[in-house]
Amino acid sequence: MAGSIFGTIFKISTWGESHGKGIGVVIDGCPAGLALDEADIQMYLDRRRPGQNKYTTARAESDSVEILSGIFEGKTTGTPISLLVRNQDQRSRDYGSISELYRPGHADYTFDQKYGFRDYRGGGRSSGRETIGRVAAGAVAMKLLAELGITVTAYVSAIGPVTIDRSHVDFSYIEKSKVRMPDSEATEKALAYLDACIQSQDSSGGTIECIAQNVPAGLGTPVFEKLDAVLAQALMSIGAVKAVEIGDGTTVSALHGSENNDAYTLNEQNRPVKASNHSGGILGGISDGSPLLLRASFKPTPSIAQPQSMLGRDGTIHRECIHGRHDPIIVSRAVVVVEAMTALVLADHLLLNMASRIENIKKIYRPSPCNSQTVISE
Repeated sequence: MAGSIFGTIFKISTWGESHGKGIGVVIDGCPAGLALDEADIQMYLDRRRPGQNKYTTARAESDSVEILSGIFEGKTTGTPISLLVRNQDQRSRDYGSISELYRPGHADYTFDQKYGFRDYRGGGRSSGRETIGRVAAGAVAMKLLAELGITVTAYVSAIGPVTIDRSHVDFSYIEKSKVRMPDSEATEKALAYLDACIQSQDSSGGTIECIAQNVPAGLGTPVFEKLDAVLAQALMSIGAVKAVEIGDGTTVSALHGSENNDAYTLNEQNRPVKASNHSGGILGGISDGSPLLLRASFKPTPSIAQPQSMLGRDGTIHRECIHGRHDPIIVSRAVVVVEAMTALVLADHLLLNMASRIENIKKIYRPSPCNSQTVISE
């Protein structure tokens, strides 16, 4: 299977299945000398871990990460970093009844059509558990971004019909909310809505927004590798994402140019800034120094307890229920996945951008005389 590698310089390769022995990722291209240990990664994995409350799957996994390579004395060595999370609570028997059935809303049918074979236990590589490798790698990318003062923060902005009130947004409340909304009132409304979904054996979709602060201007290229294009690819590669928006997104189609343009002005330091940020921090595919604003819309969890019409491999239609442990909503656990994919793109483009100007290359390979080092060979 091709397609499990992402990035150009800061490159990741994820592997593993939902009900296999483990899930992991190999990170290639991380600079040497970055302070890193398992705790730096675990804090992100804990945020996507199942079993946090009744609004997430009851699968009991600690999702404890092991660093297998690429770290020595607490710092990256510049060699590939291999990370492993072992699966501990597989219940493959829950899926035996659907081994010959294609579940609606899942990748069962398309996977079988492509490969002629599929791992029906929880979806295999199509499972949401695949995102463990992304989050683990994203944690390393976040550590790199932190060295440059860049932050990436995602949160749930909508669950079904419930949306946050932007006048009540409090980012410090995100991790206190059971559904990771930065609004306590919206959280209570969303929980009531999800309780109704659970009662009716149904699920809900939602929206995640992501803000990246202190991103320097100049990341991305103006044609096929536009920063917004790569970010869209990164977010669309997350299972269940059906739409991605940058800045004002689809609402710009109803605006006039005079409303949508971000006028320039000068700040207190007499530096140019934008008076607004309808573009979401990207112009012509290149970051403009404003905060990056991203939005990803997730479909409802397709695994619901209601009887559904399923297609058998023999071409017949069956009326069956899906057994197992499933999230009534995906977005609360996917917040950290959106952060991870955003961080991976930014880390990669920061490294790519270092070679965009000759003066940057000279700074590395032709240092000033006072900082030069002479190598003497005997």
